[in-house]
Amino acid sequence: MGTLSVFLDVPLAKRADIPLDFYREDPHPQKVLLGHAGCQTDAGEVWIPPVVQRVLLQISQDPTLNHEYLPELGIYEYTRAATELAIGKDSRALLENRAGGVHTVGGTGALWIGAEFLCRWYNPRFLNLSTVYIAKPQLDSLGCIFQVAGFKDIRPYHCWNPVKLTIDVEEFLQTLQNAPVGSIVFLHAPEEIGLKAQEWKAVATTMEKKQLFPFFNIESQGLASGNLDKDAWALRYFVGKGFELLCAQSFSKMFGLYDEMVGNLIVVTKNNQTLIRIHSQLGRQISTTWENPSSLGARVVAMVLNSPALLYEWKLSLRMLVERIMLIREKLKEKLRILGTPGSWEHLTAQSGICSFIGLRPSQVEFLVKHKHIYLFENKQINICSISSKNLDYVAQSIHEAVLATSSED
Repeated sequence: MGTLSVFLDVPLAKRADIPLDFYREDPHPQKVLLGHAGCQTDAGEVWIPPVVQRVLLQISQDPTLNHEYLPELGIYEYTRAATELAIGKDSRALLENRAGGVHTVGGTGALWIGAEFLCRWYNPRFLNLSTVYIAKPQLDSLGCIFQVAGFKDIRPYHCWNPVKLTIDVEEFLQTLQNAPVGSIVFLHAPEEIGLKAQEWKAVATTMEKKQLFPFFNIESQGLASGNLDKDAWALRYFVGKGFELLCAQSFSKMFGLYDEMVGNLIVVTKNNQTLIRIHSQLGRQISTTWENPSSLGARVVAMVLNSPALLYEWKLSLRMLVERIMLIREKLKEKLRILGTPGSWEHLTAQSGICSFIGLRPSQVEFLVKHKHIYLFENKQINICSISSKNLDYVAQSIHEAVLATSSED
C-alpha cells in the first residue's frame, strides 16, 4: 500500500484565535478570561437559570418520553413558542400563517441552513449572486458561513466607530444606500451598541428603497435590557413593515444550554403558500445535513415558554442577570475614573448586554495579553459577565496600565 498518505497535500489549518484556548494554556495564577462565549456567575461558574435546572431533572424522569427520531423541522411546540417569543404572539405574520420556525442545531445551525437556502433560492430578480453585508466585528466569525454556503461577495459594514466610541449610524446608512439592489444584510437584534428606534426605522426605510433582504440574528433576547419585548423591537418592526426575512434564533445564552445547543430559523414571507414551499426545501436541506435535530434543549425551552409559571420565573432570572451586568459596567467605569485612566469610559454604560466594545487599541489589547494575562475576544469585545468581584480591581488596574504604557503608540 506504500507509506505515503493520500492526504499528503492537506494543509494545516490556521489556528483560530480563541481566547479560551490561550487562557487554558496560560499557567499564570492571575490570568483572566474576558472572552467567555456565554454568561458567568460572580463565582465564575456557568450561569444557568434555576428553572432550567429543574426542568432538566423533570424531563430525565418523565417515563412518557421516548427517543424516536424527530420530524425534520423539529418539535412544533418548540418552534411555535420560539417564533412567538421573537416576533410576538399578536404578530399579523403569525396570525396569517406566513411566519414559522425550523428547529435547528444551535443558532449556528440556523445561520448555516438559512445561508445555504438563500444561496440556492433567493431570487431578487438579478442575474448575479447577491452581495452579503455583515457587521465588521462579526465578519471573520460569520462570513465563513456564507462563504461556505456559496456566496462570493461578502462585505463588511460599520455601525460602531472605534475612534469616537459611539454608534455611527450615518456611515451604516450610507453603506446601505450604496449597496447593490437586492443585497442581503445581516442584522443583530438586540445589538449591544444600541440603535435607537428612530435609527432602526431609518435603516428599514433605506433597506426597503434598495430592496435589501434582512437576515436577523437574535441570540441574546432579554439580556440587553432585561425586557424580552423591548429587545425584539427591531425584528418586530421589520416584520410589521411587511419585509420578507430570515432570523436565526439561539437559546444557548438565554437558557444556559451550551452543551445542548438549540436554535430556530424563523421564516417570514408574503403568504402561507410561500412559507409551505420554503419549509419543504428547508426540510430537504436538514435531511441531508443532520437528518433531524436533537430534542433535549428544545423540550426545555418549550416547557418553559409554554408554562406561564415557568416563563415568569425565567423572566425574573433574566432580569437579575441583566441587573448584575449593568452594575458591573458601572463599577468598571467608576474604577477607571478613580484611577485617572486617560480617555472617556462613558461607552461602557452607554452599551448594554453581555458583550461590550471596551475601546482599547490593538497595542493595548496586546499589552493585556502579554503582561497581564488577560484575554479578550479577537474583535476587542469583552464579556461583561466575565468580570467578577474577585477580578474587578485587577482588570481595572490592568486596563489603566495598558492605556498608560501604550499612550504614544498606534
